[in-house]
Amino acid sequence: MNPATKLPIHGVFCASATPVLEDGTPDHTTFAVHARALLDEGCDGIALLGTTGEANSFSLAQRQALLDTVIASGVDPQRLLPGTSQTNVADTVTLMRHAVEAGVKATVVLPPFYYKGVSDEGLFRFYAEAIEGVGRDDLRVVLYHIPPIAQVGLSVELVRRLLDAFSGIVVGIKDSSGKLESMQTFARFEGFSVLAGADPLMLPLLRSGGAGCITSSSNLIGKHLRVVFDHWHEPEQVAQVNAAQERINAWRDLSNAYVQLPTIKAMLAHRRNHSGWTRLRPPLVELSPAEIETVWARMAELEAQENV
Repeated sequence: MNPATKLPIHGVFCASATPVLEDGTPDHTTFAVHARALLDEGCDGIALLGTTGEANSFSLAQRQALLDTVIASGVDPQRLLPGTSQTNVADTVTLMRHAVEAGVKATVVLPPFYYKGVSDEGLFRFYAEAIEGVGRDDLRVVLYHIPPIAQVGLSVELVRRLLDAFSGIVVGIKDSSGKLESMQTFARFEGFSVLAGADPLMLPLLRSGGAGCITSSSNLIGKHLRVVFDHWHEPEQVAQVNAAQERINAWRDLSNAYVQLPTIKAMLAHRRNHSGWTRLRPPLVELSPAEIETVWARMAELEAQENV
């Protein structure tokens, strides 16, 4: 049996990108199609409206409507991990409560990221007020540790305190620090789901007691991540897992060839045959036409290698 499946949140979750229309609003129809495709391609679930989903470039109403739409399209809410963070408690409670009432598996909650150099006490109060503000026993929270972007990290001591105070509610953490040792430290908490935010680190994290991943590249490579997650613990599948990991690393490298989010969207424009995927919300901007052509050419090479 795969040891990771004993953890409360486990598997391959896509940090999904959000398509936008020409007027800058979320493209609900295209997103719903993409969400269903991700599940068909091997993802266990979808972590929508996170960093890759440009969540903080949308209003509360836009975020709530996108979640409602994807559920109405037929996606099981128990396969959804929406981002529900804002820089203030009141709006965070609004998003968390809406998500819980929609029946999602868990909410992914950034720390308040505007003020820098804040204390663990201040961060604890933010999470405590948000959880208590929702006031529901069926709330499940996945913490979001992404210091390279938020510039506000979550310490081991803070996470331990939250687990003690909100046992059964705080169930996991997405670690996008890029540091395996950070993930391994969090994985020492019993029954706590640690999800890698970088595709190349899911395999070593699983070997250290991790639960899986929430990654941007899984917009494109869910099938390869599925192989690694399903078979990493089987000695007879080492060659298959290693081959899948090599493909994962190659696609991840391509997604980082330029600024990551516009690159992911350019890749999706090619994969889904939909030019609208290249649009982003300010302050992010799309790749240049030349950069897009370079990315698409490299995608064709990778796809040809996989078909050999």
